[in-house]
Amino acid sequence: MRPTSSKIRNDDVSLGKFISLILRHKPETIGITLDSEGWADVGELIKGINASGRTIDMETLERIVAENNKKRYTLSPDKKRIRANQGHSIDVQIDMEKREPPALLYHGTATRFLDSIKAEGIRKMSRQYVHLSPDIPTAFDVGRRHGAPAVLVINTAKMRADGFEFMISANGVWQSADIPFKYVKEIVYPE
Repeated sequence: MRPTSSKIRNDDVSLGKFISLILRHKPETIGITLDSEGWADVGELIKGINASGRTIDMETLERIVAENNKKRYTLSPDKKRIRANQGHSIDVQIDMEKREPPALLYHGTATRFLDSIKAEGIRKMSRQYVHLSPDIPTAFDVGRRHGAPAVLVINTAKMRADGFEFMISANGVWQSADIPFKYVKEIVYPE
C-alpha cells in the first residue's frame, strides 16, 4: 500500500530537518564529512541517513530539495553533491554574493532575547553570520521558532555608510557580521 501524500509530506519535513542538521551542523551524525565549501556526497548522505534508521532515496531527496519552502539546499548540476545554502555552525566557505542591501532588512527573534540584544547587539552566536530577512512576515516566522516573536528593523543603509558589508545566500537570506544595537531602527511586535 502506498503512503498518503500527507504521510509523505510529514516524512519529508522530518527528513528535511534531519538533512539540515547534517549539512549545517553535524555531518558526523551519519558518519560523513563535508568539503571546505559545505558539499556532501549524495550517495554517502543517502546511505548514512538510511543507516540511521530513516528511509530516503534519490527521488525523495530531490523532492525535499525542490519543495523546501526556504530553499535551504542546493544539488550540484550532476546531482552527485548537495549542500545547505546558509546557516552553518561548522567551518565551511559558502560563496555568497556581496550586494548592496535594501535600506531596511529585518531580524526575527524571540522577545526573551531583546534585553540581551539591546545590551550586546545582534550576534551571530554559533553561526557564521547574522541572518536577515527581506520582509517582516518572514522575520516573524523566524522569530516564532524561538518563542513569542519580535522583529528588529535594521537600518542597513546606515550600516553600509559605516562600512558594513552584506551578502545574500542562494536562497535569499541576507547575512552580515554582528550588528550593534544602534542600527536597530525599531522593534515590531505582532498585532
